Amino acid sequence: MSRPSLPPLLLVLAALAAGDVRAADPVTIYRCVGRDGTVTLSDAKCPPGQRQEVREMLRPQDPPPVPASPAAPASPARPAAPPAPAQVVIYRTPPRPMYLCTSDDGRTYTSDNGDGNPRLVPLWSLGYPGGGWGPPGHHRPGGPVVVGNTWVRDACHQLPQAEVCDRLRDRRYEIQRQYHSALQSERHALDKEQRGLDARLDNDCGAG
Repeated sequence: MSRPSLPPLLLVLAALAAGDVRAADPVTIYRCVGRDGTVTLSDAKCPPGQRQEVREMLRPQDPPPVPASPAAPASPARPAAPPAPAQVVIYRTPPRPMYLCTSDDGRTYTSDNGDGNPRLVPLWSLGYPGGGWGPPGHHRPGGPVVVGNTWVRDACHQLPQAEVCDRLRDRRYEIQRQYHSALQSERHALDKEQRGLDARLDNDCGAG
């Protein structure tokens, strides 16, 4: 009793699966037809007595692998925040005061310390207690005449800061006006005074 023959397609697949032939190389398939008309496919030659047909076929191969999707480009790194600017603290000295002083004859002048110019006056002019109240030679009944002198200072009062700045600017303008007609020796003194005025205006008034 003869074995049932495998379907031709299965035989072809079996033949293609056998061997170490590379996927891209052709494979020789033998189609054998027996005396009873049975058809078989094999990778070996047909037995004697069978009709043989030779066919070249390519070994089936897996489809090429699907290329991996390219990775999404990485987001560019965000630039680092610039460092905070260094804080610069400028300490200004308090504005220097200016005082307006009045002499005994009514003249006015300025002072930086509030101390008016000293002047020597007789004690009697101040109404000194226990002494005479008039000039020498005038005797007050009932008491001796106080003789001698003492130093007194002119009265001064502080100016508002806005007026101080105006006076400083006026003085600087006056220096510039005098500079062109001043002698060389006088110019050095004017230069020194103007540098001091510029520094004081910058610190006390905020602008020249």
